[in-house]
Amino acid sequence: MTATDTVPDPQLVLVRHGETEWSASGRHTGRSDIPLTVAGEQQAVAAGVWLQRWADRRGRRPAVVLSSPRQRARRTADLAGFPDAETDDDLAEWDYGPVDGRTAVDVSEQLGHEWLIFRDGVNVLAAANGHRGEELTDVADRAGRVLRRVEPTLQGGEDVVLFAHGHLLRVLATVWLGVNPGLGARLELGTAAICLLGYGHGLRTIEGWNLSAQD
Repeated sequence: MTATDTVPDPQLVLVRHGETEWSASGRHTGRSDIPLTVAGEQQAVAAGVWLQRWADRRGRRPAVVLSSPRQRARRTADLAGFPDAETDDDLAEWDYGPVDGRTAVDVSEQLGHEWLIFRDGVNVLAAANGHRGEELTDVADRAGRVLRRVEPTLQGGEDVVLFAHGHLLRVLATVWLGVNPGLGARLELGTAAICLLGYGHGLRTIEGWNLSAQD
């Protein structure tokens, strides 16, 4: 925004869901539908306070609010003040397939070497019931569909808020920037953390990352 602007440039706000028992213990939570802990609900309320202050500074509410269909994201949106957030299946977390519910340490021990999800993917173990997880490119494709959905709103000068999951949002940020989705490995994202994506000098930018609503 320049000195002569009176209306802030549009922002795409990413909110990771609050803490769950599995996120607290480092277990990968993809399709498994795990509720928030009490601490996670408190984080969601704090995120709502942060978002209200953000909206007050900008002088407007977000025009579009979307949520993953998983209860941990929907509950976070609800407690943050957006009970009517529309669900979008493309915002669901990476389908981890055979590593769902496992920690990185567990998977590494079973493989006999260090396992890195952004490098090795999730289909490194035998698939239970024949169910394989998504490839990183599949997750990036879904993130791209979300961005194409909200781009007209952003280009119209209005704000968008997305409630989703750690890995999905990290991949979405790389798609936003037009870089290799594997770089999502370098973007740490805590529970109920907030990220701001925007525009600068004609480029898509990251304006804030992994911001804690409780700071």
